[in-house]
Amino acid sequence: MDITSYVLLSHEQALRRRMDVASNNMANTSTVGFRREQPVFHEYVNDKAEGPVDAARKVSFVLDYGAVHDTRAGAFQTTGNALDVAIDGPGYLTVEAPGGGTAYTRSGALKVLEGGELAISTGQRLLDDKGEPIVVPPDQTPGLRISEDGTVVGTAGPLGRLTVTLFENETAVSPRGDGLMAGEGGRVLAAAETRLKSGGVEGSNVQPIVETTSMVEILRSYQTSQRMSEAINDMRKRAMERLSRIG
Repeated sequence: MDITSYVLLSHEQALRRRMDVASNNMANTSTVGFRREQPVFHEYVNDKAEGPVDAARKVSFVLDYGAVHDTRAGAFQTTGNALDVAIDGPGYLTVEAPGGGTAYTRSGALKVLEGGELAISTGQRLLDDKGEPIVVPPDQTPGLRISEDGTVVGTAGPLGRLTVTLFENETAVSPRGDGLMAGEGGRVLAAAETRLKSGGVEGSNVQPIVETTSMVEILRSYQTSQRMSEAINDMRKRAMERLSRIG
């Protein structure tokens, strides 16, 4: 395989990565708190020792550098559930990750578990600003509400405060499945910095028309790359045939 084929293969791998991300975005159009992803690529230049001309010594490949999130907030969707919240601004709710540790999410569809702990819809317990689960006594569940600063208030008073963690660099946040994110270096926002809207959740910020258009463009680029590869192969075959006749 010559260098041209390697360059085309590098390009096609990048297109496949773009298609995977766009497909995942489309699949999460209705996922609460989901934020659209965008792949990031870097140019990798291979400086060869030899080449037919000096300009041919440097060959540029595509390097997959990861993905970043679209930080624009999704639309507020009213649910009528007093426990549902949406973060008005940047940051993530802090929850207990499956298997231990800490995870983060924008999904504010909340419920009270049988044991009394406040959790998100998938069952992960929410953590307060001390890193502990928020436990709701059975007699205070009916009147439970969440204030704007994240304080969970029962009929007898405050029970704890939801932790909202801010990451200055969104590239430090990566998906880990089930709407949860992993991240390091986050800063817990103080009550004065936190603003939650109750009675609804944040919808996905994915725009289906944009993703569909992107998928069509990716498919056309892949088809163009395939045609180029076929043309190069045909040119190589003709060159070999002519050389054989000369010989």
